[in-house]
Amino acid sequence: MQLYTERLLLRDITIDDKQDIFDYRSDAEANQFQGWIPETLEEVESFIQRNTKEFNQPESWYQLLITDKDSKAVIGDIGVHFTGDENAQVELGITLSTFFHGKGYASEALKGVITYLFNDLSKHRITASVDPDNTASIQLMERIGLRKEGHFRKSLFWKNRWVDDIIYAVLREEWVTE
Repeated sequence: MQLYTERLLLRDITIDDKQDIFDYRSDAEANQFQGWIPETLEEVESFIQRNTKEFNQPESWYQLLITDKDSKAVIGDIGVHFTGDENAQVELGITLSTFFHGKGYASEALKGVITYLFNDLSKHRITASVDPDNTASIQLMERIGLRKEGHFRKSLFWKNRWVDDIIYAVLREEWVTE
């Protein structure tokens, strides 16, 4: 899987990426809203080996690495969760290295993936689950054109406690690309 945007290449993760992934994913403070924060390189290796090998498989998670198209620097990753047996809906999650925050990379990467999912794979609906305290992600979802569908009170058992969850979504017929 390779997807190009203006500045980015979104591609398959390989074992050679393990140190770069560890470097930005192991930062517990920066990734406080993430479900996976590796403590060792071995955890990253296992994560890479478990990654689904084929894109667009029902009921699977597929991780794409976000890299700079020119320098090849690793910027972050996007989790793509193909949900439902009909394989018409997708949930997205994104993690960026703090070195690349505030430069529009998250917007560009998500827009590229969403456009591909709608235009090339004919997906019906795309969602994102966001912690209500994650104001940067909430602003990102709204900036790229997703709408808030619901705020669910204490609906997610996460890190040994019940937390709220906000769902953002967009339908194919609502998606507007520049």
